[in-house]
Amino acid sequence: MENIFSLNQKIGDIVVKFPRAMEILKKYKIDFCCGGDRPLEEAVKEQNLNGQEIITEINEDYNKYVMEEIKDRDWSTEPYSKLIEYVVNTHHAYLNETLPRLSELTTKILRVHGANHSELAKVHKLLHNLKMEMEQHLIKEEESVFPLIVEYETTGDKETLKNAVEKIIELEEEHEGAGSILKELREITKNYELPQDACNSYKMTYKLLEDVEDDTFRHIHLENNIMFPRLIEESKRI
Repeated sequence: MENIFSLNQKIGDIVVKFPRAMEILKKYKIDFCCGGDRPLEEAVKEQNLNGQEIITEINEDYNKYVMEEIKDRDWSTEPYSKLIEYVVNTHHAYLNETLPRLSELTTKILRVHGANHSELAKVHKLLHNLKMEMEQHLIKEEESVFPLIVEYETTGDKETLKNAVEKIIELEEEHEGAGSILKELREITKNYELPQDACNSYKMTYKLLEDVEDDTFRHIHLENNIMFPRLIEESKRI
């Protein structure tokens, strides 16, 4: 077996080359979006995990992937406009549909189960903080930052690229904030462990919260680990 990946590689670089590694990292609760700019070894030591076991699993999965000759879309080489279109139509659309639904569900289960499960008040508050922050964040991306990137791709204008890169720092800080809320939600719910008296609405709420976490981390990965570094690197060359 050929070992393509090693523990001293950055988490984000591993996921860029092999997107399916996200599933393995998720299993071990290793942050591949906001924490993607640090070596895998650092995250492994911090969480007292078996680094050799994890990197072996990633390499084995990668070799199976190569043998299957199934190629995931390589977003690191796609035009910015195509990547942006995918992010907006896939990840932004999902959040715009799901966050209002979760708002209703968290309010409902707080009313019904809040007296017996005090953590639901915190879940309700965190979800609404996330909803507000992400709604504003998506608008900023779609109305302010993404048009600059598409304009730069079309015109090659240096000033336009500079303006886009300046706004990227703010977006990355907002990603960090969203990631922190999602991690806190996972901690408060004890990894979304359902109580014995959980009704269908309770179950649906926790399932959707997990889905939002997964979708948001994939969304942030595409921007923090692929789109933004490309733009920053290009800005240094011109």
